[in-house]
Amino acid sequence: MCYKTRRTVDFLRQVAFPNYGLRQGLHVPDASCRGYGPVTEIHAIVRHLTSAGASAPSVLATLVTVQGSSYRRPGARLLILGDGIRMGSVSGGCLEEDILERAQKVAETGLPQLALYDTTSENDLVWGVGLGCHGVVQVLIERLPVRPAWADTIARNLKEGQPSKLAVIWHSDGETVVGTHLFDKELIKHIPDTKEPSGIYLETVVPPPHLAIFGAGDDARPLSRLAKEIGWTVTVADPRPAFVTADRFPNADRLICALPAELAERVAPGGEALAVVMTHRYVHDLPILSSLLTRPLAYLGLLGPRKRADKILHDMASGGFEVTPAMRARLHAPVGLDIGGDSPDEVALSIVAEIQAVLAGRDGKPLRERLRPIHD
Repeated sequence: MCYKTRRTVDFLRQVAFPNYGLRQGLHVPDASCRGYGPVTEIHAIVRHLTSAGASAPSVLATLVTVQGSSYRRPGARLLILGDGIRMGSVSGGCLEEDILERAQKVAETGLPQLALYDTTSENDLVWGVGLGCHGVVQVLIERLPVRPAWADTIARNLKEGQPSKLAVIWHSDGETVVGTHLFDKELIKHIPDTKEPSGIYLETVVPPPHLAIFGAGDDARPLSRLAKEIGWTVTVADPRPAFVTADRFPNADRLICALPAELAERVAPGGEALAVVMTHRYVHDLPILSSLLTRPLAYLGLLGPRKRADKILHDMASGGFEVTPAMRARLHAPVGLDIGGDSPDEVALSIVAEIQAVLAGRDGKPLRERLRPIHD
């Protein structure tokens, strides 16, 4: 552990958080120091802030502005809890040490800090923080009370499937409290008016994507696991009771067993839902796909060769079901990106990668072939 980090650990243990339970210092490897995407990152942070074990103040760092290049985008967060756990990140690991140092003062005084990191100068590699990213970022560091009101509201809205709007005030004329708030139009009245909405970062926190997996075979298990690991909500549905069990899918949010013709109706995926059909049984896939094609899903994929998908669609049409060009265009069959995957884990990776590309409006090509900035 470096000297700066050791000082931070000692301070947090002795002054800011007297009940500081240290586990391998602040460099906790696995779940306590994960880097999430902005959406699932805030979900995980809210879960911690509203959990029964949240009994001490914490410090939250929020990336509020970015000019030029940066590893993370506005909305990225790092939560420093009183028991030594860190959640999230605001950089690739290069800013966190300095932010932890600043968090000491914030935790002690309760006064927020706005940290500016300018890496546009070549001298930054010598006398700066040494990022070499050629960008300017600002990070708001604030002390949070136990169970902040905005976190409770977001948790409740997420449970009900509703969005929440946050306003992170990072510069004010003194009449508005700097920090994270639920959005209110009154907040904006005292924000300095410039050519950009300076002084405030607005963010809509939406529920995580919902993936419905139709089929509970062995290859559905890594898909369910991987989807949960990146923060999605997962439903697994199958007509076979012996397959759709909690032992086989311990991380799934919902397990549904019903007749093939009733599965889609029981799952009832909404317009923003994602669905993958992978029962491996033609007689099951056909009625499930027939029902899903009529729904305005954000993503619909079918596992199996192209010839099999064409046969299912042909037989659906022969039975009187009108497969429109729009339906066919929305169906990803075969499902997944072409990454040469063969094992269940590799296939799951290709499926999740394609879904993420669709959600982000990207083509799934290598970044080196992208001519525009990565985050545009």
